[in-house]
Amino acid sequence: MDVLKKLYYFLIFSNMLIALAAASQCVLTYVILHQEVNGYIALIEGAATLALYNFSLILSKPQHPERSIYARTRWVFKYERFLLINTFIAACICIWCLFHIHLYSILFLGIIGLVSVLYSLPIIPLRGRWGGLRQIPAMKIFHIAFVWVLSSVFLPYIELYSNNILVNLNLLYYLAGLKFLFLIICTLPFDIRDIKQDSYYHLRTLPNMLGESRAKSLCYLLLSLHSLLILGATYDLVLKMGLLLTNVIIVLLLRLVVFKRNDHYHYAYLLDVSLVLQFVVVVFVQYFA
Repeated sequence: MDVLKKLYYFLIFSNMLIALAAASQCVLTYVILHQEVNGYIALIEGAATLALYNFSLILSKPQHPERSIYARTRWVFKYERFLLINTFIAACICIWCLFHIHLYSILFLGIIGLVSVLYSLPIIPLRGRWGGLRQIPAMKIFHIAFVWVLSSVFLPYIELYSNNILVNLNLLYYLAGLKFLFLIICTLPFDIRDIKQDSYYHLRTLPNMLGESRAKSLCYLLLSLHSLLILGATYDLVLKMGLLLTNVIIVLLLRLVVFKRNDHYHYAYLLDVSLVLQFVVVVFVQYFA
């Protein structure tokens, strides 16, 4: 049990979990669209996510990380050499993959990067001063979900389209909507956890506006809506079973762990695990059905 706990924290602190989640969601798109998985697209999705998350940690390094109140900050900079090597390897993988994907996909990656950066850049006039998208009330969670949908749904589609592989657009758009909603569900508990921190930085997130109790209720409401949309999809029954089973597991995680132990900062990362779990459960159910 202690080994599993250490592995869990290693995956969180090293950003390997979020990178694995990004790659898993990308591969799941191919599975749902009934297309052969493009390994280069999946690899660049995971590696780029790892490199960007690591780079943000490097840029935000505090003057005395060993004194930080956050265990993650202390761990990351205690093993800073590992962080730098990990980031370098991820960047090299990204560059290598760029030589194996279509130019349109590369240009689309640039668009995704631009959309990501716009969140913090002062491009919007707000109350007499310039601010970023992050200053717009409740924008944070929708921006994160939108970027993930672009990278995990539309990037695979762009590569498929560039190679003259036809995809049912109705299926694609329905998947994009489902994944957008699922990502909001998986992101909302982080905002609930960070209510005090976001208030300190004057960020008006959904939990700040609704209150903690209503925000938790919203999670369950969105999960119910997501489940109904899965039932209404034109997917195979086995695929629906896998997606619905994942939702049941998420409900149990929220009720028994994430929302039950507000004092434990890292329990919210179980929702990142859910992004991987959704892929694993779907593949598992399809294989044994």
